Amino acid sequence: MSARRSVSVRIRGQEFRILTDKDPEALGRVADLVDQTMLRIERHTGTVDTLDVAMLTALNLARELLELRESDSGAGVDADRLRALVEQAESALVA
Repeated sequence: MSARRSVSVRIRGQEFRILTDKDPEALGRVADLVDQTMLRIERHTGTVDTLDVAMLTALNLARELLELRESDSGAGVDADRLRALVEQAESALVA
């Protein structure tokens, strides 16, 4: 296992520093996905409250994840890698 390091990501203009032993580029892609999804939800709903947008984003991404898990196309997904990316995203919520 590699050493944990602090990685900085930006979501909706706010910086989050996250301790991780995973690939920083992968964490950056997760943050980018969250940021893009939040922006799409803000534009679609007109919601400006950050907490509301974050909750709608979490619901949207969880729905997409469940659909992927339940679909035949999800059969080729590396479950361990997907789980690791989800854990990285979750760690941002407590950082």
